[in-house]
Amino acid sequence: MLEAISSTAISAGQAASRATETQVAAPAATTAIQTGDEVGFESVMKQVTNDAIGTLKAGEAASISAMQGKESTRRVVEALMSAEQALQTAVAVRDKVVQAYQEVVRMSI
Repeated sequence: MLEAISSTAISAGQAASRATETQVAAPAATTAIQTGDEVGFESVMKQVTNDAIGTLKAGEAASISAMQGKESTRRVVEALMSAEQALQTAVAVRDKVVQAYQEVVRMSI
């Protein structure tokens, strides 16, 4: 599953280089804009992807710890809910990037 998210991010980065008017709101981008630094779409996508992968790994680790009796049920549920939200966000971003790419492809020159 993590490999699929990584490959989605790579594909999204390639599509983003073709779609110059695509905008994504992310905390890293907001911080960079406030400080005057330039942040590319690809770097924002990498950061979001890395955060999502970290959240998914934390959910898996919490599940394994719970099976070993080392983690509370509450902590496991919280970790899995965060992982689910991260996955849903990744899918939503992927869908928007694909949609933007398709719009750019349909544009007449």
